[in-house]
Amino acid sequence: MAVVTVGGAYAVLAYVAQDAVQSYQWLSAPEMLAGLGLAETTPGPLILVLQFVGFLAGFRAPEALTGVPGGIAASALVLWVTFAPCFVFVFLGAPWIERLQENKALSGALAAITAAVVGVVANLAVWFGLRVLFRDMQAVQLGPLGVELPVLTSLDLTALGLAILSAVCLFRLKLGVVKTLGVSAGTGLLVRLALGLGA
Repeated sequence: MAVVTVGGAYAVLAYVAQDAVQSYQWLSAPEMLAGLGLAETTPGPLILVLQFVGFLAGFRAPEALTGVPGGIAASALVLWVTFAPCFVFVFLGAPWIERLQENKALSGALAAITAAVVGVVANLAVWFGLRVLFRDMQAVQLGPLGVELPVLTSLDLTALGLAILSAVCLFRLKLGVVKTLGVSAGTGLLVRLALGLGA
């Protein structure tokens, strides 16, 4: 996916999330959310999420190599296919970068790709957002298109409240990302303790 997608980590993650969870069922949507949450705590979230997905896919593989050895083998494969193309592009493409930047037709094509990437990242935000706010999703066929819609009765009111709190902190109070994360995490912990769910 890293080879055939343009637009950085979040463009790739949109495809990974949908294919790994829906198509191949290597992991569940909550597990994918947990992997992304874990990865976002570090620099370089793409490789960590891909390693997480790769390990679980290999760990749960029905073939002969399964369990921890399968997870390690799948992780090694993920590492190779994520970084090998990058090095090839850098070493082979470096001499051509200056010429490519001066090409007007290519600049227009890259602008179109940038617009498409914004759509892909928006798709990722919606995919993750729906799975955070709703516990259940249902597949609906709209002619030739299949779409997953949330089951409205599965709305997680705690998650909705934390999302609204975060939006108020960011957009109304202008607290910034770090303070908003602190407020949201602290509030989430207090709600979890108050509801008796444990930390």
